[in-house]
Amino acid sequence: MPKRILQGVVVSDKGTKTVVVRVERTFLHPLLRKTVRRTKRYHAHDENQASKVGDIIQIQECAPKSKLKRWEVVAA
Repeated sequence: MPKRILQGVVVSDKGTKTVVVRVERTFLHPLLRKTVRRTKRYHAHDENQASKVGDIIQIQECAPKSKLKRWEVVAA
């Protein structure tokens, strides 16, 4: 099964080798037929600590690296 790749904006880089990424998705409301935006925050592993707040990056699923980290930075 292929690993999922998501794109989002870095909202925090305070952790050591960890960034928090906000990923936004849009979908059509089933009853109102209106486009709705939802966001979710993911903790991602950033080995080189290259990502800064405001950067648009891609993250990919990986094996668990810590209690919260299940994603890693692929491209900045």
